[in-house]
Amino acid sequence: MQASNFGWGRIARLGLVQAGLGSIVVLTTSTLNRVMVVELALPALLPGALVALHYLMQITRPRMGHGSDVGGRRTPWIVGGMAVLAASGVLAALATVWMATQPLAGLLLAVLAFAGIGLGVSASGTSLLVLLAKRVQPERRAGAATLVWLMMIVGFAVTAGGAGQLLDPFSPTRLVAVTAGVSALALLVTVLALAGLEGHGSVAAPERPQDAPPAPGEFKAELRAVWADATARRFAIFVFVSMLAYSAQDLILEPFAGAVMGYTPGQSTSLSGTQHGGVLLGMLMAAAAGRSWRGRRLGSLRGWTVGGCIASALAMAGLVMAGLIGPAWPFKATVFLLGTANGAFSIAAIGSMMQLASEGRQSREGVRMGLWGAAQAIAFGLGGLIGTAASDVARLIFHAPGAAYGCVFALEGLMFLAAAGIAANRPGLSSGAVGRLGTPPDHTAARSTP
Repeated sequence: MQASNFGWGRIARLGLVQAGLGSIVVLTTSTLNRVMVVELALPALLPGALVALHYLMQITRPRMGHGSDVGGRRTPWIVGGMAVLAASGVLAALATVWMATQPLAGLLLAVLAFAGIGLGVSASGTSLLVLLAKRVQPERRAGAATLVWLMMIVGFAVTAGGAGQLLDPFSPTRLVAVTAGVSALALLVTVLALAGLEGHGSVAAPERPQDAPPAPGEFKAELRAVWADATARRFAIFVFVSMLAYSAQDLILEPFAGAVMGYTPGQSTSLSGTQHGGVLLGMLMAAAAGRSWRGRRLGSLRGWTVGGCIASALAMAGLVMAGLIGPAWPFKATVFLLGTANGAFSIAAIGSMMQLASEGRQSREGVRMGLWGAAQAIAFGLGGLIGTAASDVARLIFHAPGAAYGCVFALEGLMFLAAAGIAANRPGLSSGAVGRLGTPPDHTAARSTP
Protein backbone atom coordinates (compact mmCIF):
# COMPACT_ATOMS: atom_id res chain seq x y z
CA MET A 1 0.00 0.00 0.00
CA GLN A 2 1.37 3.42 -0.95
CA ALA A 3 1.12 6.29 1.50
CA SER A 4 0.60 9.85 0.28
CA ASN A 5 3.11 12.68 0.30
CA PHE A 6 2.85 15.10 3.20
CA GLY A 7 0.95 18.34 2.74
CA TRP A 8 1.71 21.48 4.74
CA GLY A 9 -0.56 20.42 7.60
CA ARG A 10 1.39 17.23 8.18
CA ILE A 11 4.69 19.03 7.78
CA ALA A 12 3.53 21.44 10.51
CA ARG A 13 2.77 18.46 12.77
CA LEU A 14 6.39 17.37 12.40
CA GLY A 15 7.33 20.98 13.15
CA LEU A 16 5.53 20.63 16.49
CA VAL A 17 7.73 17.64 17.26
CA GLN A 18 10.85 19.63 16.39
CA ALA A 19 9.61 22.48 18.59
CA GLY A 20 9.20 20.05 21.48
CA LEU A 21 12.70 18.71 20.94
CA GLY A 22 14.10 22.23 20.91
CA SER A 23 12.22 23.24 24.06
CA ILE A 24 13.91 20.51 26.12
CA VAL A 25 17.34 21.13 24.63
CA VAL A 26 17.21 24.89 25.26
CA LEU A 27 16.40 24.32 28.93
CA THR A 28 19.24 21.88 29.44
CA THR A 29 21.91 23.73 27.45
CA SER A 30 21.02 27.32 28.45
CA THR A 31 19.02 27.48 31.69
CA LEU A 32 20.90 24.72 33.51
CA ASN A 33 24.15 26.22 32.23
CA ARG A 34 23.33 29.54 33.90
CA VAL A 35 22.19 27.89 37.15
CA MET A 36 25.44 25.93 37.45
CA VAL A 37 27.59 29.02 36.89
CA VAL A 38 25.59 31.73 38.68
CA GLU A 39 23.46 30.17 41.40
CA LEU A 40 25.85 27.30 42.23
CA ALA A 41 29.10 29.21 41.48
CA LEU A 42 30.55 26.22 39.61
CA PRO A 43 33.32 26.65 36.99
CA ALA A 44 31.97 27.61 33.56
CA LEU A 45 34.02 24.74 32.14
CA LEU A 46 31.63 22.23 33.75
CA PRO A 47 28.45 23.08 31.80
CA GLY A 48 30.60 23.63 28.72
CA ALA A 49 31.94 20.09 29.01
CA LEU A 50 28.45 18.67 29.57
CA VAL A 51 27.09 20.43 26.49
CA ALA A 52 30.08 19.13 24.51
CA LEU A 53 29.24 15.62 25.78
CA HIS A 54 25.70 15.88 24.42
CA TYR A 55 27.18 16.76 21.00
CA LEU A 56 29.72 13.94 21.26
CA MET A 57 26.95 11.39 21.87
CA GLN A 58 25.37 12.39 18.57
CA ILE A 59 28.08 10.44 16.80
CA THR A 60 25.52 7.63 17.28
CA ARG A 61 23.18 9.21 14.70
CA PRO A 62 24.15 6.80 11.89
CA ARG A 63 23.45 3.84 14.19
CA MET A 64 20.07 5.29 15.16
CA GLY A 65 19.26 5.87 11.50
CA HIS A 66 20.18 2.28 10.68
CA GLY A 67 17.83 1.06 13.41
CA SER A 68 14.93 2.91 11.80
CA ASP A 69 15.97 1.59 8.38
CA VAL A 70 15.74 -1.99 9.67
CA GLY A 71 12.20 -1.53 10.94
CA GLY A 72 11.11 0.61 8.01
CA ARG A 73 9.13 2.96 10.28
CA ARG A 74 10.37 6.21 11.81
CA THR A 75 7.60 7.00 14.31
CA PRO A 76 8.77 4.55 17.03
CA TRP A 77 12.26 6.02 16.88
CA ILE A 78 10.99 9.62 17.06
CA VAL A 79 8.72 8.88 20.03
CA GLY A 80 11.31 6.68 21.74
CA GLY A 81 14.03 9.29 21.25
CA MET A 82 11.76 12.00 22.64
CA ALA A 83 10.99 9.85 25.68
CA VAL A 84 14.72 9.38 26.34
CA LEU A 85 15.29 13.10 25.82
CA ALA A 86 12.46 14.06 28.19
CA ALA A 87 13.63 11.69 30.93
CA SER A 88 17.22 12.86 30.53
CA GLY A 89 16.16 16.50 30.74
CA VAL A 90 14.50 15.85 34.10
CA LEU A 91 17.58 13.92 35.27
CA ALA A 92 19.78 16.86 34.23
CA ALA A 93 17.70 19.23 36.37
CA LEU A 94 17.84 16.83 39.33
CA ALA A 95 21.61 16.48 38.87
CA THR A 96 22.03 20.27 38.86
CA VAL A 97 20.12 20.58 42.12
CA TRP A 98 22.04 17.67 43.63
CA MET A 99 25.37 19.35 42.85
CA ALA A 100 24.58 22.00 45.48
CA THR A 101 24.84 19.42 48.29
CA GLN A 102 26.60 16.40 46.76
CA PRO A 103 28.89 17.74 43.99
CA LEU A 104 30.43 14.42 42.93
CA ALA A 105 27.18 12.46 42.89
CA GLY A 106 25.44 15.32 41.08
CA LEU A 107 28.21 15.47 38.50
CA LEU A 108 28.01 11.74 37.79
CA LEU A 109 24.24 11.97 37.35
CA ALA A 110 24.71 15.02 35.08
CA VAL A 111 27.13 13.05 32.87
CA LEU A 112 24.54 10.28 32.54
CA ALA A 113 21.77 12.81 31.85
CA PHE A 114 23.62 14.78 29.16
CA ALA A 115 24.70 11.55 27.47
CA GLY A 116 21.01 10.60 27.40
CA ILE A 117 20.11 14.00 25.95
CA GLY A 118 22.54 13.38 23.08
CA LEU A 119 21.14 9.91 22.45
CA GLY A 120 17.54 11.16 22.54
CA VAL A 121 18.27 13.98 20.09
CA SER A 122 20.07 11.50 17.81
CA ALA A 123 17.18 9.03 17.69
CA SER A 124 14.33 11.50 17.33
CA GLY A 125 16.01 14.18 15.21
CA THR A 126 17.52 11.80 12.66
CA SER A 127 14.32 9.83 12.12
CA LEU A 128 12.25 13.02 11.86
CA LEU A 129 14.44 14.32 9.04
CA VAL A 130 14.30 10.97 7.25
CA LEU A 131 10.51 10.97 7.46
CA LEU A 132 10.44 14.47 5.95
CA ALA A 133 12.85 13.39 3.21
CA LYS A 134 10.73 10.36 2.27
CA ARG A 135 7.32 12.01 2.35
CA VAL A 136 7.80 15.61 1.14
CA GLN A 137 7.76 16.42 -2.58
CA PRO A 138 11.10 17.74 -3.94
CA GLU A 139 9.82 21.24 -4.73
CA ARG A 140 8.55 21.63 -1.15
CA ARG A 141 11.67 20.47 0.69
CA ALA A 142 13.27 23.89 1.24
CA GLY A 143 9.91 25.28 2.39
CA ALA A 144 9.35 22.27 4.64
CA ALA A 145 12.79 22.69 6.22
CA THR A 146 12.05 26.38 6.81
CA LEU A 147 8.68 25.68 8.42
CA VAL A 148 10.03 22.95 10.71
CA TRP A 149 13.04 25.02 11.80
CA LEU A 150 10.94 28.15 12.33
CA MET A 151 8.67 26.14 14.60
CA MET A 152 11.73 24.93 16.49
CA ILE A 153 12.87 28.55 16.96
CA VAL A 154 9.39 29.41 18.21
CA GLY A 155 9.75 26.51 20.64
CA PHE A 156 13.03 28.00 21.84
CA ALA A 157 11.48 31.43 22.34
CA VAL A 158 8.27 30.25 24.03
CA THR A 159 10.15 27.91 26.36
CA ALA A 160 12.78 30.48 27.27
CA GLY A 161 10.15 33.15 27.98
CA GLY A 162 7.64 30.92 29.76
CA ALA A 163 10.19 29.01 31.80
CA GLY A 164 11.88 32.28 32.75
CA GLN A 165 8.63 33.56 34.23
CA LEU A 166 7.92 30.32 36.07
CA LEU A 167 11.42 30.07 37.54
CA ASP A 168 11.12 33.40 39.42
CA PRO A 169 11.63 33.45 42.34
CA PHE A 170 14.24 30.76 41.81
CA SER A 171 14.33 27.61 43.91
CA PRO A 172 15.68 24.11 43.24
CA THR A 173 12.16 22.70 43.47
CA ARG A 174 10.91 25.13 40.83
CA LEU A 175 13.77 24.23 38.53
CA VAL A 176 12.93 20.52 38.62
CA ALA A 177 9.18 21.16 38.36
CA VAL A 178 9.49 23.49 35.34
CA THR A 179 11.89 21.11 33.54
CA ALA A 180 9.62 18.15 34.22
CA GLY A 181 6.59 20.10 33.00
CA VAL A 182 8.28 21.17 29.75
CA SER A 183 9.60 17.65 29.14
CA ALA A 184 6.21 16.02 29.74
CA LEU A 185 4.45 18.53 27.50
CA ALA A 186 6.99 18.01 24.70
CA LEU A 187 6.53 14.24 24.87
CA LEU A 188 2.73 14.57 24.87
CA VAL A 189 2.78 16.92 21.88
CA THR A 190 5.07 14.48 20.04
CA VAL A 191 2.74 11.53 20.61
CA LEU A 192 -0.34 13.50 19.53
CA ALA A 193 1.36 15.06 16.49
CA LEU A 194 2.59 11.69 15.20
CA ALA A 195 -0.64 9.79 15.77
CA GLY A 196 -1.59 8.25 12.41
CA LEU A 197 0.86 10.48 10.57
CA GLU A 198 3.27 7.98 9.02
CA GLY A 199 0.84 5.18 8.24
CA HIS A 200 2.14 1.79 7.17
CA GLY A 201 2.98 2.37 3.51
CA SER A 202 5.64 4.30 1.69
CA VAL A 203 5.99 6.51 -1.33
CA ALA A 204 9.17 4.83 -2.51
CA ALA A 205 9.80 3.75 -6.05
CA PRO A 206 8.94 0.12 -6.88
CA GLU A 207 11.01 -2.10 -4.64
CA ARG A 208 14.12 -3.70 -6.05
CA PRO A 209 15.93 -6.68 -4.50
CA GLN A 210 18.75 -4.45 -3.24
CA ASP A 211 16.16 -2.19 -1.55
CA ALA A 212 15.12 -4.82 0.97
CA PRO A 213 15.47 -3.56 4.57
CA PRO A 214 18.92 -4.35 5.98
CA ALA A 215 19.36 -6.94 8.71
CA PRO A 216 19.99 -5.65 12.26
CA GLY A 217 23.62 -6.82 12.21
CA GLU A 218 24.52 -5.08 8.93
CA PHE A 219 25.18 -1.60 10.35
CA LYS A 220 28.94 -1.54 9.78
CA ALA A 221 28.55 -2.77 6.23
CA GLU A 222 25.80 -0.20 5.55
CA LEU A 223 27.89 2.63 7.01
CA ARG A 224 30.93 1.60 4.96
CA ALA A 225 28.78 1.49 1.83
CA VAL A 226 27.42 4.99 2.47
CA TRP A 227 30.90 6.39 3.23
CA ALA A 228 32.26 4.74 0.08
CA ASP A 229 29.72 6.69 -1.98
CA ALA A 230 31.50 9.83 -3.24
CA THR A 231 28.38 12.01 -3.12
CA ALA A 232 27.40 11.08 0.44
CA ARG A 233 30.99 11.42 1.68
CA ARG A 234 31.50 14.78 -0.01
CA PHE A 235 28.26 16.11 1.43
CA ALA A 236 29.31 14.96 4.93
CA ILE A 237 32.56 16.91 4.51
CA PHE A 238 30.60 19.95 3.33
CA VAL A 239 28.30 19.76 6.36
CA PHE A 240 31.27 19.50 8.73
CA VAL A 241 33.24 22.39 7.22
CA SER A 242 30.26 24.75 6.84
CA MET A 243 28.87 24.06 10.30
CA LEU A 244 32.31 24.40 11.88
CA ALA A 245 32.56 27.88 10.36
CA TYR A 246 28.93 28.60 11.35
CA SER A 247 29.41 27.68 15.01
CA ALA A 248 32.94 29.00 15.57
CA GLN A 249 31.77 32.62 15.79
CA ASP A 250 29.00 32.00 18.34
CA LEU A 251 31.09 32.44 21.48
CA ILE A 252 33.36 35.23 20.24
CA LEU A 253 30.97 37.67 18.52
CA GLU A 254 29.72 39.30 21.74
CA PRO A 255 33.20 39.53 23.34
CA PHE A 256 34.39 41.12 20.07
CA ALA A 257 31.55 43.62 20.24
CA GLY A 258 32.57 44.63 23.77
CA ALA A 259 36.36 44.60 23.43
CA VAL A 260 36.67 46.17 19.97
CA MET A 261 33.42 47.94 19.11
CA GLY A 262 32.84 49.42 22.59
CA TYR A 263 29.42 47.85 23.13
CA THR A 264 27.96 47.66 26.62
CA PRO A 265 26.79 44.23 27.89
CA GLY A 266 23.20 45.15 27.03
CA GLN A 267 24.15 46.32 23.54
CA SER A 268 26.21 43.22 22.81
CA THR A 269 23.38 40.99 24.01
CA SER A 270 21.00 42.77 21.62
CA LEU A 271 23.27 41.66 18.76
CA SER A 272 21.77 38.20 19.13
CA GLY A 273 18.39 39.63 18.17
CA THR A 274 19.92 41.41 15.17
CA GLN A 275 21.65 38.25 14.01
CA HIS A 276 18.59 36.03 14.49
CA GLY A 277 16.46 38.55 12.60
CA GLY A 278 18.84 38.10 9.69
CA VAL A 279 18.69 34.30 10.08
CA LEU A 280 14.90 34.44 9.84
CA LEU A 281 15.06 36.54 6.66
CA GLY A 282 17.61 34.19 5.09
CA MET A 283 15.52 31.13 5.94
CA LEU A 284 12.42 32.67 4.36
CA MET A 285 14.38 33.63 1.26
CA ALA A 286 15.85 30.14 0.85
CA ALA A 287 12.39 28.61 1.25
CA ALA A 288 11.74 29.78 -2.32
CA ALA A 289 14.45 27.47 -3.69
CA GLY A 290 13.15 25.29 -6.50
CA ARG A 291 9.80 27.10 -6.78
CA SER A 292 8.64 29.21 -9.70
CA TRP A 293 7.37 32.79 -9.90
CA ARG A 294 6.03 34.15 -13.18
CA GLY A 295 7.51 31.18 -14.98
CA ARG A 296 10.99 31.57 -13.55
CA ARG A 297 12.64 29.33 -10.97
CA LEU A 298 13.78 31.16 -7.83
CA GLY A 299 17.08 29.32 -7.67
CA SER A 300 18.05 25.78 -6.72
CA LEU A 301 19.04 24.26 -3.40
CA ARG A 302 22.59 24.07 -4.68
CA GLY A 303 22.56 27.72 -5.74
CA TRP A 304 21.26 28.92 -2.38
CA THR A 305 23.75 26.72 -0.53
CA VAL A 306 26.76 27.98 -2.50
CA GLY A 307 25.53 31.58 -2.51
CA GLY A 308 24.80 31.51 1.22
CA CYS A 309 28.30 30.22 2.00
CA ILE A 310 29.91 32.89 -0.20
CA ALA A 311 27.75 35.61 1.39
CA SER A 312 28.74 34.30 4.83
CA ALA A 313 32.41 34.61 3.83
CA LEU A 314 31.79 38.21 2.71
CA ALA A 315 30.12 38.96 6.04
CA MET A 316 33.16 37.50 7.82
CA ALA A 317 35.34 39.81 5.73
CA GLY A 318 33.16 42.65 6.99
CA LEU A 319 33.86 41.58 10.58
CA VAL A 320 37.60 41.56 9.78
CA MET A 321 37.24 45.15 8.57
CA ALA A 322 35.31 46.01 11.73
CA GLY A 323 38.24 44.73 13.78
CA LEU A 324 40.68 46.89 11.82
CA ILE A 325 38.56 50.06 11.56
CA GLY A 326 36.66 49.93 14.86
CA PRO A 327 33.35 51.61 15.78
CA ALA A 328 33.21 53.57 12.52
CA TRP A 329 32.42 50.33 10.64
CA PRO A 330 28.66 49.50 10.11
CA PHE A 331 28.89 46.63 12.59
CA LYS A 332 25.18 45.90 13.12
CA ALA A 333 24.54 45.78 9.38
CA THR A 334 27.40 43.31 9.01
CA VAL A 335 26.00 41.09 11.76
CA PHE A 336 22.56 41.20 10.12
CA LEU A 337 24.13 40.21 6.77
CA LEU A 338 25.94 37.34 8.49
CA GLY A 339 22.67 36.09 9.97
CA THR A 340 20.88 36.37 6.61
CA ALA A 341 23.60 34.44 4.80
CA ASN A 342 23.77 31.79 7.53
CA GLY A 343 20.00 31.31 7.47
CA ALA A 344 19.93 30.97 3.68
CA PHE A 345 22.71 28.41 3.36
CA SER A 346 21.62 26.35 6.37
CA ILE A 347 18.04 25.90 5.15
CA ALA A 348 19.25 25.10 1.64
CA ALA A 349 21.69 22.57 3.11
CA ILE A 350 18.91 20.91 5.13
CA GLY A 351 16.78 20.74 1.99
CA SER A 352 19.73 19.14 0.21
CA MET A 353 20.07 16.60 3.03
CA MET A 354 16.44 15.66 2.52
CA GLN A 355 16.89 15.36 -1.24
CA LEU A 356 20.06 13.26 -1.07
CA ALA A 357 18.69 11.02 1.67
CA SER A 358 15.83 10.01 -0.62
CA GLU A 359 18.17 9.10 -3.50
CA GLY A 360 19.85 5.78 -4.23
CA ARG A 361 19.29 2.63 -2.22
CA GLN A 362 16.13 3.31 -0.26
CA SER A 363 17.01 1.18 2.76
CA ARG A 364 19.89 3.48 3.73
CA GLU A 365 18.07 6.80 4.25
CA GLY A 366 18.59 6.67 8.00
CA VAL A 367 22.30 5.86 7.78
CA ARG A 368 22.91 8.67 5.28
CA MET A 369 20.95 11.21 7.32
CA GLY A 370 22.65 9.99 10.48
CA LEU A 371 26.10 10.41 8.94
CA TRP A 372 25.37 14.01 8.02
CA GLY A 373 23.75 14.71 11.39
CA ALA A 374 26.81 13.32 13.17
CA ALA A 375 29.07 15.55 11.04
CA GLN A 376 26.99 18.57 12.04
CA ALA A 377 27.00 17.66 15.75
CA ILE A 378 30.77 17.13 15.82
CA ALA A 379 31.27 20.46 14.05
CA PHE A 380 29.06 22.26 16.58
CA GLY A 381 30.87 20.60 19.47
CA LEU A 382 34.27 21.66 18.10
CA GLY A 383 33.19 25.07 16.79
CA GLY A 384 32.93 26.92 20.09
CA LEU A 385 36.13 25.36 21.38
CA ILE A 386 38.11 26.21 18.24
CA GLY A 387 36.70 29.73 18.00
CA THR A 388 37.52 30.67 21.60
CA ALA A 389 40.91 28.92 21.59
CA ALA A 390 41.90 30.57 18.31
CA SER A 391 40.94 34.00 19.66
CA ASP A 392 43.06 33.43 22.79
CA VAL A 393 46.07 32.34 20.71
CA ALA A 394 45.64 35.27 18.32
CA ARG A 395 45.60 37.70 21.23
CA LEU A 396 48.94 36.33 22.41
CA ILE A 397 50.38 36.96 18.95
CA PHE A 398 48.63 40.25 18.16
CA HIS A 399 48.38 42.59 21.11
CA ALA A 400 45.62 44.58 19.39
CA PRO A 401 42.24 42.88 20.08
CA GLY A 402 40.81 43.95 16.72
CA ALA A 403 43.59 42.26 14.77
CA ALA A 404 43.35 39.13 16.93
CA TYR A 405 39.61 38.71 16.43
CA GLY A 406 40.02 39.65 12.77
CA CYS A 407 42.37 36.71 12.23
CA VAL A 408 39.77 34.31 13.63
CA PHE A 409 37.00 35.81 11.50
CA ALA A 410 39.24 35.55 8.43
CA LEU A 411 39.83 31.86 9.16
CA GLU A 412 36.08 31.30 9.42
CA GLY A 413 35.57 33.14 6.14
CA LEU A 414 38.06 30.84 4.44
CA MET A 415 36.16 27.84 5.83
CA PHE A 416 32.93 29.19 4.32
CA LEU A 417 34.67 29.60 0.95
CA ALA A 418 35.98 26.05 1.19
CA ALA A 419 32.45 24.83 1.94
CA ALA A 420 31.12 26.76 -1.07
CA GLY A 421 33.74 25.10 -3.26
CA ILE A 422 32.78 21.64 -2.00
CA ALA A 423 29.08 22.29 -2.64
CA ALA A 424 29.65 23.82 -6.07
CA ASN A 425 31.75 20.91 -7.32
CA ARG A 426 29.76 17.99 -5.90
CA PRO A 427 29.07 15.38 -8.58
CA GLY A 428 25.77 13.56 -8.79
CA LEU A 429 22.44 15.31 -9.07
CA SER A 430 21.42 17.35 -12.08
CA SER A 431 18.49 19.57 -12.83
CA GLY A 432 17.27 17.14 -15.45
CA ALA A 433 18.27 13.48 -15.48
CA VAL A 434 19.40 12.65 -11.97
CA GLY A 435 22.32 10.42 -11.10
CA ARG A 436 21.64 8.36 -7.97
CA LEU A 437 23.69 7.93 -4.85
CA GLY A 438 25.54 4.66 -5.03
CA THR A 439 25.86 4.77 -8.82
CA PRO A 440 28.62 6.37 -10.91
CA PRO A 441 27.72 10.05 -11.55
CA ASP A 442 26.97 11.19 -15.07
CA HIS A 443 29.60 13.88 -15.62
CA THR A 444 28.03 14.93 -18.89
CA ALA A 445 24.83 16.08 -17.18
CA ALA A 446 24.32 19.55 -15.82
CA ARG A 447 24.81 19.76 -12.06
CA SER A 448 22.26 20.97 -9.55
CA THR A 449 21.74 20.73 -5.82
CA PRO A 450 24.48 19.61 -3.44
